[in-house]
Amino acid sequence: MKRLLVLLMTCIMIFSIAACAGSNSNPTGNNNGGKGKNLEGSLETILDKIYDTAQVDNNFKDFIKNGLMTTPINPDNIKYHLGLEELDFVEAIASEPMIQPGAYSLCLVRVKEGADIEKIKADIKENVDPRKWVCVGVDPKNVIVDSIGDVIFLVMSNDQAQPLHEAFTALGK
Repeated sequence: MKRLLVLLMTCIMIFSIAACAGSNSNPTGNNNGGKGKNLEGSLETILDKIYDTAQVDNNFKDFIKNGLMTTPINPDNIKYHLGLEELDFVEAIASEPMIQPGAYSLCLVRVKEGADIEKIKADIKENVDPRKWVCVGVDPKNVIVDSIGDVIFLVMSNDQAQPLHEAFTALGK
């Protein structure tokens, strides 16, 4: 009887340890090319963190609060925002001015598991139109495409691209 009880307790303990250990099917956090672990939260939450932590001037901070709107990227507008005819993704958003006083766009794309992130980033960089706005544009050197985990970041801005990119990369640390 004692042996049976010891055996039963041992089995229960082994199953408990196995259940608590969990599973990590993606131990590096990478999604075929994205550096770092996947970012937690919705794209809107990630966008808010970028805007809250970016080292930008007070005029741009006011512009963030009062002049930008966030819109979903879908098959109908993906060409305008990302320069691609199509992309198989989970979700995507664009943060752009309500009224176009200047050239500015920040897009976030969460790609599907197993996507070739490096290829997608290269395709966006090659195809996005930095002169998509009427009468204004962004210098191509101020178009930044990067990623952390499964989130791709695209910013086009002549004067705020670098601090916004730095705020994004800080989220992966």
